[in-house]
Amino acid sequence: MTSSARIAVDAMGGDEGLAVMLAGVARARRRYDDMRFLLVGDEAAIREGLKSHPNLTAASEIVHAPDVVSSSEKPSQAIRRAKTTSMGIAIDLVKRGEAGAAVSSGNTGALMAMAKLSLRTMPGIDRPALAARMPTLGANDVVMLDLGANTEVDTRNLVQFAVMGAAYARTVLDLEAPRVALLNIGTEELKGTDIIRDAAAQLRAAKHLPLTFTGFIEGNALSRGDVDVIVCDGFSGNIALKTIEGTARFVADLLRRAFSSSIRSKIGFLISKPATELLKHHLDPNIHNGAVFLGLNGIVVKSHGSATEIGVETAIGVAAKMVRDDLTRRIAEDLGNFEAQAA
Repeated sequence: MTSSARIAVDAMGGDEGLAVMLAGVARARRRYDDMRFLLVGDEAAIREGLKSHPNLTAASEIVHAPDVVSSSEKPSQAIRRAKTTSMGIAIDLVKRGEAGAAVSSGNTGALMAMAKLSLRTMPGIDRPALAARMPTLGANDVVMLDLGANTEVDTRNLVQFAVMGAAYARTVLDLEAPRVALLNIGTEELKGTDIIRDAAAQLRAAKHLPLTFTGFIEGNALSRGDVDVIVCDGFSGNIALKTIEGTARFVADLLRRAFSSSIRSKIGFLISKPATELLKHHLDPNIHNGAVFLGLNGIVVKSHGSATEIGVETAIGVAAKMVRDDLTRRIAEDLGNFEAQAA
């Protein structure tokens, strides 16, 4: 069995506990029957949990980890315990080549810090970026980065994010030349900071890359589906992400109140239930779960801490697809082509 066919799973991370993590891995096992899993965590607890998932037992191996990174733990503290925690050991399995990717639902800051320290950035990449998919009104999701790894960036960072984001979109969205845009305060060429305008100029000139640069995009158009990749600094990206998530919950709560306000509205809910169920499914974060740290010498996927077993399955699916498509190699090739042409 090759390391690329194995995924290391931090079985102890996440808010929902070991049972949900194992149920999610079991679902992924049925979907990706050629994948094998390294389940990292308390050996006795995992072995007991596997009794409920006989289909997973034959496709998995338990790697004991005596400690767990807590949700409130500071990254600096977690790093010092990396060698004994389920999160740190899962990442180390990728570093040693024993797994093709690591998946964790644990502490985001700790995961980011451990991954950067252990795997290091790829040659030619100054900073890694956190990327995730979000639902749109278009034919496919949109990839957005950076979502919080870098609060301040320069032109070179934004260009690298665009190259990495396009390579990721080609993998997870099956697109040949993803449409890429820079998040800005307007769509006119003169809008924005010097950093954003300079990055746009370089991306417009990069005709040799497998992407289509479309210019700038405003915050009110993030979910329209007009582009496939949205690039920004981590400060703006994190605010945009939280705003979108909050708006989705706001709309859902408004609908819930409206449909429970009277007998007539309850009858209306029954009539419109198929449409509301479709809306609920489209906005379900579990369907779009799995953020990725792009630009590292290895694949690390962050699953949402409150993800259900469906969400865990989705995150593992993201990792499996990147392993199969050798995303790290794609990014290296695209970046090498860009720098060669620029020189």
